This record gives sequence, structure tokens and C-alpha cells, in this order.
Amino acid sequence: MLAIVSLALVSCDDKKKKNTIPDGWPWPTPVASDSTDKPSTPTDPVEQTSEWTDVSSDYGTLPGYVKIMKAPSKLADKNAVAFIADVDLSQQSFSVWSINAPDLNGSDEPLLTPMQVYNAQDKPSVVINAGFFYTDSGRSYSSSLAVSEGKLLSPNINYASQDWVTMYYPTRAVFLEHADGSYEAAWTYWRDASQHWIYQEPAANSWSKSPLKAPNASTPSAGKAFEAVNGIGGGPVLLKGGEIRNTFVEELFDGPGGIMCEGSHPRTAIGITGEKHLVLFVCEGRNMTEGVPGYTTGEVALILKDYGCTDAINLDGGGSTLMLVNGTELIKPSDGKERKVASCIYIK
Repeated sequence: MLAIVSLALVSCDDKKKKNTIPDGWPWPTPVASDSTDKPSTPTDPVEQTSEWTDVSSDYGTLPGYVKIMKAPSKLADKNAVAFIADVDLSQQSFSVWSINAPDLNGSDEPLLTPMQVYNAQDKPSVVINAGFFYTDSGRSYSSSLAVSEGKLLSPNINYASQDWVTMYYPTRAVFLEHADGSYEAAWTYWRDASQHWIYQEPAANSWSKSPLKAPNASTPSAGKAFEAVNGIGGGPVLLKGGEIRNTFVEELFDGPGGIMCEGSHPRTAIGITGEKHLVLFVCEGRNMTEGVPGYTTGEVALILKDYGCTDAINLDGGGSTLMLVNGTELIKPSDGKERKVASCIYIK
């Protein structure tokens, strides 16, 4: 049976059934009933540059497998304040902190700021915010998958609706470390503890179409039984197998209550390069630094592809976006302070 609760699912936090605006995310323009699907990949070329600067020495002593790279002041033809934590996966993988909510029914555990996670996890070298979430009636809900050392702390949310009458069942993005040492971006769907699948293609959902049937072991494609050592969910998938995907339409991240993928905002993302380096990306936005608007998810996909990523997914953005290096904030959060979140990625 699907775990259904009467709450919206794609916003950052405090997004309830009524049309309240989540903190830090402006409300998007509703999708017209006769709208057509937008392309999943950007159609306009964006100027790129690879002039990232190693600023690791600015942030104290870091492990040899971690480099902090700062973007040029102009990136993808926009003013930028952006950073990448570049981690050599031959020496160290990523770790995940999350509230424990493995059945989509929420948790009594509190949300934490990245700084609180930093202190609770013995001051790791890097911390970034991770998956989507919301709160209701004093309980914390994760909308995104989190796996830590083989334990499922939360699956990706398994439903979506704009009117709470017509229900959709999207596959949503994940970034996974598997037991065989491989890493990938993919899509998942969770029904219950015994029915949880990984797909190499998303279900072809769209708000402008009737809902598809709920995914299973053979739909939308052959599903692999879920397995991961560490994993984090979010969306949309930005890169898969070296190709830009940006599947925000299929993952139902557009429309009212979405994450404004085609707007310029602070963004957080995770990916892997062809040389097996983990990439943790954050960019400032919303003019917290004057003239710095942020990026669309399509632009983030292009930036990460230019950096060398083959697989990558978007994570929670807006007021949640933040990176700490040795406890120092690298960007100005658009809330004016750190937002409490339901999950973080960290590098020991």
C-alpha cells in the first residue's frame, strides 16, 4: 500500500495542504491547463568557463582528499558566488545525516541546521544541505531518500498532487554509492520496505497529462531492487551517463509548489566526475551578494558537465543552500541565516 499523507511534497519546508508559501521560496506562476511539456534539457547554449580556483588553504587544515574550488566571478554568463568541494573517492566517500523517517510517516526528531550537524558529527571537513523536507503538526518529514551505511533513513516521496484529488506517482532522483564501489544518479520508487526499485529512466509524468500508474518492478522500465551503502535523494536528475537530463518535468518539480527549476536561485547539487571525484556544488543567489542571481537547474547541469561530472542530481536549494568547510559558511544563505533541514551530506 502507498504511504499517503495529506501534505504537499516538493517544497523545502512548512509546505502544507493549503497554499502557504515555503520559507525562502517564492510561489511560482501556476501552469496553464493547456500548457505543453517543456523540454527536459536546455535549448540555449550557455557560455562556460573552467577557471575554478583552489582556495582550500583559506579554510584551515583539510584532508588531502578534499579540495575547495571557487568559481570565477563570471560563470555560465552570470555573476557568480559558487563553490565545489572536490573529493577523491579513491580515498574517502560521503556520509549522510538525516532524520529517521523510513516509512514516509514523519519523525519526532528535530530538523537541524548544517552547523548543528557539523557539531553533532564531530566536525567533519565539509557539510552541505541535502534533500527536500517539510513539517506539519510538530513532526518532521523528509521528501527525499537518505541512506547511511546501508540503513534506509528515508525513501523518496512516492506521490504528488496539485489539487489533492488527482494523484501522481513520480520517480524521483537519487545519487547512490553501491556496495560494489560504483556511484550513479538514477530514479527510484518506494512502495514499502519490500518494494523499492532503482530505474535507469524516469517515469514519463507531466502535470499536463493524466497520471501514469504507480511504478513497479517492470514500470517505467525494468527496476532493480534498491541497494545502496550511502545515498541521497532530491531532484531533478541533472546528468546521467555524461548526458544532460534535467528531468524536472518528469519528476513533477515544475508547476505550483515546485522548485522553480527555470528560475535563478541558490542551488545545491551532488555529482561524480569521470575520474571518480565527488563534486558537492553550492551557489549563492537572490542577490545576497549584489548582482548574483543564482542559477536554473539547467545551468547547474551545464556547469557540472563542464567541470567533468558524468552523473549529478539537484538537491534542495533556495534558503536551504549552504556549504560549511571546517565550520565556515562559504555563501550567504538567502534566509539571512542557516535554515534547519532534514538531511545533510558531509565529508569526514
